[in-house]
Amino acid sequence: MNADAGTPPAHRLFEQPWPDGDFRFFQLGHVVDDVLAAASRWASTFGIGPFHVLPVLEQQATYGDEMRSLQIQVAVAQAGPLQIELIQQHCSTPSIFREWSNNGTSAFHQIATVTDHYDEKKAHFETLGYHVVAESDAGEFRVAYVDTSVDFGFYTEVVENHLGFLTRLQAISDTCASWNGIDPVRIMTRDGYRVPDGPKVR
Repeated sequence: MNADAGTPPAHRLFEQPWPDGDFRFFQLGHVVDDVLAAASRWASTFGIGPFHVLPVLEQQATYGDEMRSLQIQVAVAQAGPLQIELIQQHCSTPSIFREWSNNGTSAFHQIATVTDHYDEKKAHFETLGYHVVAESDAGEFRVAYVDTSVDFGFYTEVVENHLGFLTRLQAISDTCASWNGIDPVRIMTRDGYRVPDGPKVR
């Protein structure tokens, strides 16, 4: 009999130290056709939640060497060390999201990292032969999408470090850590949230 059979691993989920530098992945992004339905399926199937469904955002982003206006809505929930992001595009504008749509099926799209050295990180990927195919500037911080799909099957999202953004991520993570299973899909409002087809909850 193996004397170590009942000994738990030293680290939960076999976690190891992160590589040096900014290569810390904090989010997995999926493109979906219906963000509310997808969030409900994720919660009921995998026990992840609650999903925070954010308002539709008008986003300006470069794509195909032009600046385009996109209407994007996301839902996010923490799953251990990673955030799950569900992305729905509400317009027909060509984009890295629209081209990835899979006729109603949730399609894995991107892995995201945060960096203090945004321009240097973009240059790192470009030196390796990967191109920035879309980029947005929300005014507070910049986001670049690097096309690593040929080698890895997904985009790499590079997010510029910003305290406000990280604070919002922490708040969502804290809510998910103490979630009791109630209201797995929450449409965020100014003073709380409401559930789909239901009353507002503070």
